Amino acid sequence: MALILNIETSTAICSVALALNGQLIAFRETSNSNSHSLMLGSFIEDTLSESGFNSKDLAAVAVSEGPGSYTGLRIGVSLAKGLCYSLDIPLIAVPTLLAFANAAKEIDEEYSFIIPMIDARRLDVYTSIFDKSFEELERVKAITIDQNSFSNLLLKSKVLFFGDGSVKCKGVINSENAIFKDMLPSARYMIPLAESFFNENIFTNLAYFEPLYLKEFEAKISLVKGLENNRK
Repeated sequence: MALILNIETSTAICSVALALNGQLIAFRETSNSNSHSLMLGSFIEDTLSESGFNSKDLAAVAVSEGPGSYTGLRIGVSLAKGLCYSLDIPLIAVPTLLAFANAAKEIDEEYSFIIPMIDARRLDVYTSIFDKSFEELERVKAITIDQNSFSNLLLKSKVLFFGDGSVKCKGVINSENAIFKDMLPSARYMIPLAESFFNENIFTNLAYFEPLYLKEFEAKISLVKGLENNRK
């Protein structure tokens, strides 16, 4: 029996999904901003209680690893690591955009490419590109949206955009092949990946795991390069 707790806090959504052998059995979610630290613990207690389990029954905890909100990710990862330490169970790090791509299964429209987007402030978004078989074609990155974004795909194919970052895209990209949907990351989208990772023993190192702070990482690289150039 694989009872896995899934935690998603990468955006304004605070979401917890409890899954048994890959099937959702209890779920809690709120879109109230800045509620992660207040609601996450009670959501976990509620899902376990509702399904007749307790924390000692958990086989693993899966957490959305980012990219996304710095504060939200820190809260989710910290709680997930704390549970894993105290219960001596493995931690599963689920790539946020890879899990979010599963939302496309709920869209009853024809499309060739899936582009989930997470807001990264200003005109920047975190994004990745998937084909309709959910194969990742481009790895996650932070980009600045402009009128030429994804023009190579939109020229001949229907492209599905969703996530809070896609709102920026909708205001800039003018193409009949662009499909925009109002959807946000959710812990329930993590379930298939978490179950697969668990069965394949793909766990992360509790001691060293940190969320994927993509823009912060890129900013540090740019700073280092700038300092190196100044020394020349």
